[in-house]
Amino acid sequence: MRLVYHPAGHDDDLRVALVELQAGRWRQARELLGETGTHWTLRTARTQLLAVAAARSDVVDVWLAEEPDSYDAQLMAVRVAVERALRAHRQQHPQTLDLEARARRAALLAARRAPYDPIPWVCLVALAQIDTRQLRREHRMNSAEPMLPSGPWGLLYEVNRRDPYNREAYHRVLQFLMALDGPFGASLASVFDFGRSVASQRPVGSPLLLLPAYAAVEQRRRSHADPLWRWQWAEESTLDYTLTAFHDWFLKSPVGQRSVADLNFLAYALWAGHKYLEAAEVFEAMGPYAAREPWASVHDGAVGPDPGEALLLRARAESLSYARTRRPPSARPPYP
Repeated sequence: MRLVYHPAGHDDDLRVALVELQAGRWRQARELLGETGTHWTLRTARTQLLAVAAARSDVVDVWLAEEPDSYDAQLMAVRVAVERALRAHRQQHPQTLDLEARARRAALLAARRAPYDPIPWVCLVALAQIDTRQLRREHRMNSAEPMLPSGPWGLLYEVNRRDPYNREAYHRVLQFLMALDGPFGASLASVFDFGRSVASQRPVGSPLLLLPAYAAVEQRRRSHADPLWRWQWAEESTLDYTLTAFHDWFLKSPVGQRSVADLNFLAYALWAGHKYLEAAEVFEAMGPYAAREPWASVHDGAVGPDPGEALLLRARAESLSYARTRRPPSARPPYP
């Protein structure tokens, strides 16, 4: 089966809007956000991906100029500004701080215009990772969790007031902690502590149950662990988090709200933990859609031009093969 690497996954409406934005047309994005309304899970994910597509052009500026009273256009301008600031930070561009300041002002204006909306606050959390020295006071607040370092906890609180357990906000905090790894603060242990702390609250139906898996993969990527690293996924403590994510997120969340990224992380964690039957269910739900991560970071040196994809295909084949032999014929789907 040919893999499809597309961030929209099964969200067909988002895929169409992304194509239109990349072609310089914004009306499909306007319709999509209008239909999404205040469904914060979808709205957060969709605006983030739309901003990634729009950040290299002036399409959102054109939209805002034509509809200056549109809050959706204003919000997308904030999203694009944040995406540009983060890209500049990753590339160590000399204009990073100017771009960050502009994005910050835009986010605060949007937050004042729509005080009910969590997304401007999510944007402020995202910008925190640029402040690696924690010069801003709101980026060095003390955490209620004694094991965690200071960080943008007040900003996260504002997100939670409006949308508890917002997926992007918590992943942005994870990125903030990773940016502090080194002389200025957070260690990899703190990153893992944060993931486990959030998951231990067991937010049923939330993909945040997968945060320990994201933290563990980051640990692998940055510490260059030994080849036997895969076996830690079968340890009881790690497997408990993985199975909780499977039962309390994957089996209880709406199909249309599962991101391609989260499905790939869960599929890997289950396969690496030798839970092949559960992994097969996740691979079936993924269909042809795949993500580069975590496979690109955890492959064990497979031969070929794309070792990460080779590992994904291997894990998929092993899981589906195992499921064929364990399920009764009436419960077996027609595998491709």
